[in-house]
Amino acid sequence: MWIIVAIICAALAAFVYNYVFRTSGPNPFDIDTREPLKPLVTQKKEKNKVLKQGFLASKVPEKLDAIVIGSGIGGLGLAVLLAKVGKRVLVLEQHDRAGGCCHTFTEKGFEFDVGIHYIGDLLEHKPFRCMLDQLTNGQLQWEPLDNPFDQVVLGPPENRRTYPIYSGRNRFPDELKKFFPGEEAAIDEYMRLVKKAGRSVWFLCLLKLVPVPLAKFLVYTGLANRLSFFFRMASRSVTEVVNELTENNDLRAVFSYVFGTYGNMPKDGSFSMHSLLVCHYLTGAWYPIGGASEIAYHMIPIIEKAGGAVLVRAPVNRILFNDNNEAIGVSVMKGQEEIHVHAPMVISNAGIFNTYQKLLPKELQAMPAIQKQLGMMKNGAGGLSIFLGLTGTKEDLGLKADNYWIFTEHNLDELVVTYLEGNREESARSVPLLFVASPSAKDPTWEERSPGKSTLSLVSFANYEWFEEWKDNKVTNRGTDYNELKHIFCDSILEVVMSVFPKITRDKVEFIEAGTPITNTHYIGAPKGEIYGADHGTARFSAECSATVRPQTPLKNLYLTGQDVFVCGFAGALAGALTCGSVILNRNLHLDAVALAKKTKRVDTKKLEKHKTDHLPQPVVASGEVSLRYSSGISFPSPNPH
Repeated sequence: MWIIVAIICAALAAFVYNYVFRTSGPNPFDIDTREPLKPLVTQKKEKNKVLKQGFLASKVPEKLDAIVIGSGIGGLGLAVLLAKVGKRVLVLEQHDRAGGCCHTFTEKGFEFDVGIHYIGDLLEHKPFRCMLDQLTNGQLQWEPLDNPFDQVVLGPPENRRTYPIYSGRNRFPDELKKFFPGEEAAIDEYMRLVKKAGRSVWFLCLLKLVPVPLAKFLVYTGLANRLSFFFRMASRSVTEVVNELTENNDLRAVFSYVFGTYGNMPKDGSFSMHSLLVCHYLTGAWYPIGGASEIAYHMIPIIEKAGGAVLVRAPVNRILFNDNNEAIGVSVMKGQEEIHVHAPMVISNAGIFNTYQKLLPKELQAMPAIQKQLGMMKNGAGGLSIFLGLTGTKEDLGLKADNYWIFTEHNLDELVVTYLEGNREESARSVPLLFVASPSAKDPTWEERSPGKSTLSLVSFANYEWFEEWKDNKVTNRGTDYNELKHIFCDSILEVVMSVFPKITRDKVEFIEAGTPITNTHYIGAPKGEIYGADHGTARFSAECSATVRPQTPLKNLYLTGQDVFVCGFAGALAGALTCGSVILNRNLHLDAVALAKKTKRVDTKKLEKHKTDHLPQPVVASGEVSLRYSSGISFPSPNPH
């Protein structure tokens, strides 16, 4: 009996190994494609030539290999991966500029980012940094934030407590222990759980890469939960876990504060998802030099070099299928005209709800396999953004390269429930949670580009239903009542900002505007105004859901990429792109990125050692004395100015 079990386990292990380490397809990370750093382009007209290429039928490349719907990082990332192995890819974007949540806009001389506030895990030669270097040919540079990079503010103005959050695997818990003496055991256990869950995320990837029958076997036998700490903790909420660790309410809030980066209040959020975010920032936080638009700006030329294109103002209204229910292209609306574009493969970065509920024919939407996936997911929380343009430099206004998470008290679950279930006007007058970041303070090129000006990006949550009555109105003229509601939100949030940043006063405000959930629907195609795609609650991270919602859809030649395939955020959407690319190219691109990171580290280390050897001080006899002379420096493929 035990021999049979051992044989079955060995066969299963061999089968899994084959799929995890398969390398039969072309490798986009085969060689290091970093190039010498080019000068930063700051002229908007020049950047718009890349980012704002409008759709015309005549601009569609011939003999396409794939069409990608949506130019967010999940779509662009996948398109670059395919382009690097010679695929001709067309990316279609419904907005008037490429980038999705990585795009920027300018109003009254102020440039605002809409979704990139800080990115973690970008140490040199780490896999994530290596991947981004390759996806931009080494042209995207990053500026580290201050340390502490986050400030957690709890309580009303008369009783505010501020807790700095430091990066560093040891410094993060060590600094917390200084603020919470007597809680050392709780902090150590929190760190142990977070790291163990975060390190186990590879099993999430595995379930999406192995064949469906094997994935089901791992799920329904309970092996997925037994073998992966990530899945064992996925069903537990953040509140449940942290409440077991400590009775200190402020420490509970500090353990939980980062829930705003995935959109679920602690009582609903999966501890495993939460752990990924905590681990993501353990080594630091960074911001793209030149602003968030630099991301798409340096990715699009790689797609174009392979014969592809990224075209905007190209709303896809449906996916085209043949009689065998195989995806064969898309229909793009150009005014009142439908233009059909064909390709042997369609990849959607539009999100699972848009893809299945809006872009499929009704008879395909009704397929049991499609309905099963939709039944496992639900829309995420609606996002509210306030964009603030200020007179003055970061020094004038007391702004730093960090973020503030401001809560009116430590009872985070109760705050959010009361706010979201309250009367909309009353809730608008008392927003209990607020993320505050200054893109201008984080970007070292800002002062040169916009002297004497500063910006703040403020983010919170809001119910889609609060604004739904105006969703069909013209985006630039939704009516007086809508504007009045936005004004209430803006005014109350501005009061909070001024109370935390005393150098910011109303006379310094040159521009203020709110983006509501229906704004998100218009500009980034979010069905319910969500900013993180599908909901990231505990149900989303069950082993069954993770194995079912995968890059391959139930329809041949139609794939999903981006946040809904993996997890939310910039890094999560890119992980979705790598997972989708792994399926399409029939090799594990996650491991390929790891391998190239190790290779480039060895090569760069050897270059540095050779540079040091070749440029040791040489004795030179001059005027009867021995002096030292050094030769000039050396250039590396991907210079790091930090």
